[in-house]
Amino acid sequence: MVIGVQIKKARLNAGFTQEQAAEALGVSRQTISNWENEKTLPDIISVVKMSDLYNISLDLLLKGGEPMSDYLNYLQDCTDVVKSKNNLSKLILILVSFVIWAFSLMVFWFIMDSGDALGYSVVFIMGLIPINIFVFSLITGINDFWGKCKWLSVPVWGILYMLLEYATFSAKNMIAFEKVNMPYPELFAAGAAVSLFGLILGKGIRVLKRKLLLKRDIGGSEQES
Repeated sequence: MVIGVQIKKARLNAGFTQEQAAEALGVSRQTISNWENEKTLPDIISVVKMSDLYNISLDLLLKGGEPMSDYLNYLQDCTDVVKSKNNLSKLILILVSFVIWAFSLMVFWFIMDSGDALGYSVVFIMGLIPINIFVFSLITGINDFWGKCKWLSVPVWGILYMLLEYATFSAKNMIAFEKVNMPYPELFAAGAAVSLFGLILGKGIRVLKRKLLLKRDIGGSEQES
């Protein structure tokens, strides 16, 4: 299916520039270019608007007269592919982050010698795990994974960071002295703070990227005019 070719052909036959079409459709010139180059696909509402703007039937606009239902199926398939890729990316991110956290526990109990407590603290408690939290949160913020629910990762990471110390040094201390200690709430605050910083920074990068793309679209429109 060559949707982009059909859309571009309809625009040219109707006598519209990309900038004029973008203004009439309420999108950016770059969006029109992406549709015509098949970098992205127009949603069904935009397709209907183009049909009216270019004064051409939907069948002719999209497939040169072939059934419109094929395009709807194709659009649905593409949407499903995008969703599957996003879900896979989120799953990989969660698994990698959890494996790093679990690996830190295993190192403490099965690999580390009793004299390596300081080294473990520096490498894992103060190094690898905070970096893991930050990277997870940064990627989540940039890609806006889980929408508004992404902010729930802040307390989750706070708990996991607190539990890492509680399941290692505190647990060993409780076993040695046969007493029960409580987790350190300041560690919860530290883990949550790192996660929050990563999410905010990631969201900021996402907003900045959008502004840069919009600025580029405006610059491209001015050059075309």
